[in-house]
Amino acid sequence: MDESLLMRLSLNKDSLATVQQVYLQLMMKILERIQQRQRGEVNVALEQRLSKPNGQSSPASFAEIIKEASAKYQVDEDLIEAVIKAESDFDPNAQSSAGAQGLMQLMPQTAADLGVTNSFDARQNIYGGVRFLKNLLDYYSGDVSKALAGYNAGPGAVDEYDGIPPYQETQTYVKRVLDTYLQSKNSWSV
Repeated sequence: MDESLLMRLSLNKDSLATVQQVYLQLMMKILERIQQRQRGEVNVALEQRLSKPNGQSSPASFAEIIKEASAKYQVDEDLIEAVIKAESDFDPNAQSSAGAQGLMQLMPQTAADLGVTNSFDARQNIYGGVRFLKNLLDYYSGDVSKALAGYNAGPGAVDEYDGIPPYQETQTYVKRVLDTYLQSKNSWSV
């Protein structure tokens, strides 16, 4: 490489070597991922759906827990992901001003009732949240909208209004989760 170019870029030979080393490592990781895909070791569709380019926590890191909880409680994985997306945007350390905690934003008393001792533990939080969601789905005879409204506003409010309560936050929440859920269903049913 031309020395004058190095000077213009304010790079010395050591920093150039570091940049080249990082570039080489990145290229090796990309090559490894391509080889894994070719061998069928990576579910490309799931990886694309769950990837998050901004470097924050990725849904892919929780995919196995979601899959296990889905199987255990018979709740659709896509619905679980949609709830987590709406509740915490896949931030396991999320905490609301109301005190809800973790990926599925469990309130402390709800978490305790579900046997969750650490709401910031992804596995406990997802299992507890999915169990709660399953209880609501069963209670509302599979009515996903009512179950989601109950998840957000509490089942007492859903029962009082015999449906989604007239709270703007809850109505927006139900719509957002259903939109995400239906979008994931439609985008992968080719």
